[in-house]
Amino acid sequence: MSQSLVGIKAYSFALSVISLYKKLTATCNEYTLSKQLLRSGTAIGALCREAEHAQSRADFLNKMNIALKEANETEYWLMLLKDSDYISPADYDLLHPACNELISMLVTIVKTTKSSLNK
Repeated sequence: MSQSLVGIKAYSFALSVISLYKKLTATCNEYTLSKQLLRSGTAIGALCREAEHAQSRADFLNKMNIALKEANETEYWLMLLKDSDYISPADYDLLHPACNELISMLVTIVKTTKSSLNK
């Protein structure tokens, strides 16, 4: 079975988050905020991957809802890192659009799945 589009994009995004984490820890000696970003930014793809083999539609919805929460949290950490000058606006501008795209995709998946469960 092929991986979903959201899963592919989440994996690519996770790789970008890992790169930023490496940069923050190596150049800024910043470990607290960057660790939070690493955790939430990589969890999105892991949850999408789990959802591919969900036990039921309700389980799928639950995993995608959690992935959405993680994406939203990731956006928060990105904004905080930018506004506290740990990352440059250019670094932020590289990751933020991808994060927003994931949030939009996950919102659509959650809404569609909810409506199909309520029928």
